[in-house]
Amino acid sequence: KFIGRHRSTLTLSVSSEKTTEISHKNDPEWSFFDTARINVKGGEGGDGCVAFRREKGISMGGPFGGNGSRGGSVFLQCDPNLNTLGPVRHKVHYKGPDGSNGQGKGKHAAAPKDVYVNVPMGTVVRDENGALCGELTDPGQKFIVARGGRGGRGNLAFKTERNNAPKFMEKGEKGSERWISLELKVVADVGFIGVPNAGKSTLLSSVSNAKPKIADYPFTTIVPNLGVWDDMDNLSGLVLADIPGLLEGAHSGVGLGLAFLRHVQRCRVLVHIVSGESPDPVGDYLAIQQELELFSPKLVEKSQV
Repeated sequence: KFIGRHRSTLTLSVSSEKTTEISHKNDPEWSFFDTARINVKGGEGGDGCVAFRREKGISMGGPFGGNGSRGGSVFLQCDPNLNTLGPVRHKVHYKGPDGSNGQGKGKHAAAPKDVYVNVPMGTVVRDENGALCGELTDPGQKFIVARGGRGGRGNLAFKTERNNAPKFMEKGEKGSERWISLELKVVADVGFIGVPNAGKSTLLSSVSNAKPKIADYPFTTIVPNLGVWDDMDNLSGLVLADIPGLLEGAHSGVGLGLAFLRHVQRCRVLVHIVSGESPDPVGDYLAIQQELELFSPKLVEKSQV
């Protein structure tokens, strides 16, 4: 009886954990990830082939081994339809396919397809030491992060006047492998900044078709929301970003301030949203300005409204 009760209790605890995990995955507020760390590895190159031409009527055909193909490389590709690094966090390891070996009759192996990892616009790539490797800002832009190994040459490639029947080939090289860190900085024309519950999400929902979460309590928005304001006269539009509320000490990490301030760096214009119901509207504005300056002096030089 004790064993039965113990098993039932254990089953209930596991099921409750699974229920909690599933609820977090289905919650859209937890689907925004602006950092990720992945392992990328290029495929190994194929080996060359040692073969000789043996056909009727052809004497001393000589070497006829083909070359191996290169290994598949891993690319990062900018996808304008993505706005989070969530898909990348669910899969950590990316490996390019290995190349094929060369064959007889002078047949060179075909190169495999490369692996493309889609990331949102504004993704910054850094190596293991934190050094900047590159960034993707334009739709369709590609950035190679792991190159496939070079394919080996068959004995046909080593034929010379002095050695017209080589009996050796070259093995394929291994692909490069590394860990890289991805960091997302939202690219927007206008960024709404202010203290929590100042009305940033309400303004975004009024001027665009975005549907951010709106409620009467602070930190309703914990992820940046994007919206597009269409100008039908000029056939152009502005990308608007609703930055989550900032607190005093955000530059040092208070209230996830470092994660929120990261997205302000890519905004062209900053719009301060100040609540008229605040007991000290001017103090709220000055506090936000101070946090911007302490995080990066360049933020204060941006155009502000």
